[in-house]
Amino acid sequence: MGEKSLAQRVNIMRAAVMGANDGILSVAGIVVGVAGATTNSYAIFISGIAGMLAGTVSMAMGEYVSVNTQKDAQKRAVIQQKQALKDNYNKEFDFVKQNYLKQGINEHLAEKATKEMMEKDALVTTVRERYGFEVDEFTSPYAAAMASMIAFPLGSILPLLAISLFPTNIRIIATFAAVIIALSFTGYGAAMLGNANRRQGLMRNVVAGILTMVVTYVIGSLIGG
Repeated sequence: MGEKSLAQRVNIMRAAVMGANDGILSVAGIVVGVAGATTNSYAIFISGIAGMLAGTVSMAMGEYVSVNTQKDAQKRAVIQQKQALKDNYNKEFDFVKQNYLKQGINEHLAEKATKEMMEKDALVTTVRERYGFEVDEFTSPYAAAMASMIAFPLGSILPLLAISLFPTNIRIIATFAAVIIALSFTGYGAAMLGNANRRQGLMRNVVAGILTMVVTYVIGSLIGG
């Protein structure tokens, strides 16, 4: 297999970042919730390990299914586009040309660019313009699943260590602080890979983490109280 394209590498990085993010968030919610119910360090640690193992398998399988579904949809789009070119080549030519015109390219250059691109590879050109992806540059579901499977436990180690290593009287606060810092990084990274607003992505991720830990801690406290 040749070198992965930029889009493929970005999708694998996305799986890794989201895997780490979910590892942090999921295990933090579990250990903080259990810590709210009991002060037994062994029970808290075991619950965190169980959450890590279950989440690792769940995330990997979820990523595999998700990427496979996307890949199947892209393959269907390619098949449909092949047929569309056979049925009405001029219509597809005009679609590409209109896209170039919408980008501010003048009529003459749009016509010339469309002709050159369509003559070079009509299928690649029309798939890119209609569906926004490159033919034969599908993300590997195995690579995405593996990235997620590695990243989830790595992310979950942080809250697990924080809740286990800090003294009992400060471990909840220390875990909150450690998780908020970690979620800031993963939230920013996810927003950057998705070309979204970095600040909003970071804040949304941190707020979600805080709410998760607060809710699970309160529930744990009520159950254990």
